Amino acid sequence: MAELTPMEEMIVKAMQELGATKDSVIKTADDIAKKCNRPKGMVNNNLVTLVQKGVIKRVAREKASGYYILSTQ
Repeated sequence: MAELTPMEEMIVKAMQELGATKDSVIKTADDIAKKCNRPKGMVNNNLVTLVQKGVIKRVAREKASGYYILSTQ
């Protein structure tokens, strides 16, 4: 697995706690930002990086995109 920054680790942990570990349970950036208690913009930037590293998957939807973890650490 790719090396993660502390912020990325916080996001992955929050996603695990929210149950976003499979494609049937996805969470929005808003959900994740609230769980992390961090600004949505910061969370969005890190979500993009996590997608590029192959840690999480982005699912495009009509309103907000959703995210889930591809593999647990």
